[in-house]
Amino acid sequence: MRRFKVVHLITRLELGGAQQNTLYCAANHDRTRFEVGLWAGAGGPLDSAARSIADADVRILPWLLHPIRPTRDAIATARLARALSGVDLLHTHSSKAGLLGRAAARLAGVPAVVHTVHGWSFNATQPAPLRRLYIGLERRAARWCDRLICVSEADRRIGLSLGIGKASQYAIVRSGIDPEEFRLLPGMREAARAALGYQASDIVVGTIANLKPQKGPLDFVEVARLAHARNPSLRFFFVGDGPLRPEVERRIGAAGLTGIVRLLGWREDVRELLAAMDIFLLTSLFEGLPRAVLQAMAAARPVVATDTGGTAEVIEDASSGYLVRIAAPGEAAERVLRLAGDSTLREAISRAARARLGAAFDVRNMVVSLETLYLDLLAAAPSSQGATVRSHLGGSGSST
Repeated sequence: MRRFKVVHLITRLELGGAQQNTLYCAANHDRTRFEVGLWAGAGGPLDSAARSIADADVRILPWLLHPIRPTRDAIATARLARALSGVDLLHTHSSKAGLLGRAAARLAGVPAVVHTVHGWSFNATQPAPLRRLYIGLERRAARWCDRLICVSEADRRIGLSLGIGKASQYAIVRSGIDPEEFRLLPGMREAARAALGYQASDIVVGTIANLKPQKGPLDFVEVARLAHARNPSLRFFFVGDGPLRPEVERRIGAAGLTGIVRLLGWREDVRELLAAMDIFLLTSLFEGLPRAVLQAMAAARPVVATDTGGTAEVIEDASSGYLVRIAAPGEAAERVLRLAGDSTLREAISRAARARLGAAFDVRNMVVSLETLYLDLLAAAPSSQGATVRSHLGGSGSST
């Protein structure tokens, strides 16, 4: 039985949810049905992890770069189009790879093209002319693909309201995690807190995110300033790095929070870090569906998060976590203080959070959903690929 060549294309393999889920897909697609490629721009922290997938066509592309440069981007699109010869389905991720990849697939005549919206390329924090430009580019690129996958209903609604694609193009496939990977064992909390130097009396608030404007790290510091002033037992740490680190460090010093708010950089021991927390705080300005929130919920950690993107689709406010307005650190500080002062409330919300994670958020179901979608598209493709898939599936056009 012929395998179908599926290529995942992403701008850069950074330490983010979109990148980690793309990596998981490349490693775990059914090799009896698919020949898998993973192509990405160079310089990502996950490049070595990608190269370790022995049975995938992994290509690190030094000429696929994030900044917009029209001449260089045109050359990259042409190179991608040549490389896509013989590919049955291209699945693009992230904004830059999504635009160039879909244009290249159109030039190359790739039979099926899918793009996942891990949060749109535009957002309310951008200057209006730039936002309009990105919306226009997304509208054009939507014409060059068969399916627009959103990780949240919120992103689907935004896309349709702005005329990006047609309703029939959209599908919802949630970002997934393995909940068991984050289930905490007895004694983990004490060991993790001791390793970080926290005392038994400390109430620890943490986050896992990059130090970029999207994640609102300066708002995180402001929440810490407001909450610590009223409850000195509170301690905070931020796991991640990025271009705003110098400014965040300055803000921590200016607020007199040195030693109270710690920047831990990138770490791979996510479960241990979640174990050390009493509360998970996310101050993002915009999101698709933040994977770190799912991880915190799986670890039974109460979440305080800004109400953006698909976060409200997994957290029920005041039941399985707290949702607060974007750029409202005072509101977030109030929720942190409420949780910090009531261990019974923390435990109740933690139990509800873990229970709320259903099959839709399981990473294995995410892969199965994508593969079903791939085979349906290939079966409908106006080419020999469609006939081949239909023959494999008994003419049903479905993998189930």
